[in-house]
Amino acid sequence: MLTETDLITIRRELHQHPELALHETETHERLLTIIADFNQTHLQVRTLPELPTAILIRVTGSAPQRTIGYRTDIDALPVTEATGLAYASQNPGIMHACGHDVHMAVALGVLSYFAEHQPQDNLIFFFQPAEESENGGKLAYEMNAFEADWRPDEFYGLHDNPDLPAGAIGCRMGTLFAGTTEVNVDFTGKGGHAAYPQDANDMVVAAAAFISQIQTIVSRNVDPIEGGVITLGKLEAGTIRNVIAETAHIEGTIRGLTQTMIEHIDDRIRDVAAGIARSFNAEVTVSLNQGGYLPVENDPALTANFINYMKENESIEFIETAPAMTGEDFGYLLSKIPGTMFWLGVGDDAQLHSATLTPDESAIQAGVDAITGFMTYRMLH
Repeated sequence: MLTETDLITIRRELHQHPELALHETETHERLLTIIADFNQTHLQVRTLPELPTAILIRVTGSAPQRTIGYRTDIDALPVTEATGLAYASQNPGIMHACGHDVHMAVALGVLSYFAEHQPQDNLIFFFQPAEESENGGKLAYEMNAFEADWRPDEFYGLHDNPDLPAGAIGCRMGTLFAGTTEVNVDFTGKGGHAAYPQDANDMVVAAAAFISQIQTIVSRNVDPIEGGVITLGKLEAGTIRNVIAETAHIEGTIRGLTQTMIEHIDDRIRDVAAGIARSFNAEVTVSLNQGGYLPVENDPALTANFINYMKENESIEFIETAPAMTGEDFGYLLSKIPGTMFWLGVGDDAQLHSATLTPDESAIQAGVDAITGFMTYRMLH
């Protein structure tokens, strides 16, 4: 069974070799090598040819009544590390800036425990590629990765949180993470000379009107108690100051705490775009891409059970957290299989996706202990 020292060493090795979504080949091989050293008596390892960096491990239970799933993500971000650590990323421009190296170390610790201590229930561990982009959870599900003996009855997963004390567990009933949708809007009118606007159809003006009207969706069409976010982060139009722009392009993101809210915002964006097209006699095309980034909506019964265990365990610091507007593709899996996502505190001044993120490694063993304890408790309740 992996010790705390082992887990920290593994985490640092993974941290030095981060890889982007769907390109986690070295990470995949390293994970398989580590897992191969575990007691294999009750383990079955499976890879997916269609999703070659994914790994599934099934632990056969001694008297199974259910199958419990546990997911960890394995990809990194296109961020240039600025921590100055001796074990900093060796891959230029790529960093585990979201703490997935911590996630993997915790998952390996939990798996190594149950490899040595056969669980009562069956367990499925999913080492998932492509959480940061390309929605690897959705890809795996649509490839029938979770069929027959490989389908969990319930699914759990964590995300590290620098705002919580190292080793603390955070969770809440309802939505933990918002769902996200990518928004692309293209405007097509008629270009012309800046001195003769009457002979052109200016898409800078049309795009500006669209941007202004979009701001009213959250302020006037969304229940303030429920909340939502629309951020338009990119605008491209025109080539030179004295030419009226024939086209414009906008890119942005939607965040909502429920799928119903996201779909409501989607509909209002389409309505505004149609109105702008009519008002400006322009062609306006809206593309909305959610992929697998649905809201992470925790199952009521399973989450109540999880929270009760964490609260009642005196060795665990439990903190009830507010929902976050960040996205996580575990939401797609929870839309198909009931389960719970929770936070693991890693106590750091830097935020997720920061070039200086430096999680407190004492959180790793604390996370392993909390999860193995909960899973053992779950098998009896």
